[in-house]
Amino acid sequence: MSIATTSSPNAQSVIAKIGIITVSDRASRGEYEDLGGPAIHKELSQILSSPWKPVTRIIEDNQDLIEQTLIELADTEKCALIVTTGGTGPAPRDVTPEATEAVSEKLMPGFGELMRQVSLKFVPTAILSRQTAGIRGKTLMVNLPGKPSAIKDCLDAVFPAIPYCIDLIDGPFLETNNSYCKAFRPKNK
Repeated sequence: MSIATTSSPNAQSVIAKIGIITVSDRASRGEYEDLGGPAIHKELSQILSSPWKPVTRIIEDNQDLIEQTLIELADTEKCALIVTTGGTGPAPRDVTPEATEAVSEKLMPGFGELMRQVSLKFVPTAILSRQTAGIRGKTLMVNLPGKPSAIKDCLDAVFPAIPYCIDLIDGPFLETNNSYCKAFRPKNK
């Protein structure tokens, strides 16, 4: 794995792997262009100033497959962060939150609460969204909605807490582009 020097004094950082999973029956069959995965990649490229490498997957709405993919990206690929898009609504095939909860060692409900709160400023149907987050080993997994504008709104809302969360689970040091998104880390006492 490559090592890159970050802009923090005396800090070296492994290039962080970030999983990007699009959960969509139609996109996985090639019937629909995946807009969610590229929207996540674009937003992360603007947010992060430290080096990172995307690990992308496009899969169908199938709970077992979603669970297997989350486990693969966390345990085998060693992604520090996995961000999913799609499958968070109330439809029968929307099972991304169930899959995330099933493979998580710890749930992080505050992520979903904040994303719904932010989304409600734009659409009243945000209360139908079931985004959640969880931790598996040294990986934070965050579910985002499928619409690119909602992806941006939700990722911008929760990302200030993500680098510190990854610090706390012994993941790689993530730095943000402070003019775009300022990560919160408590000051040393």
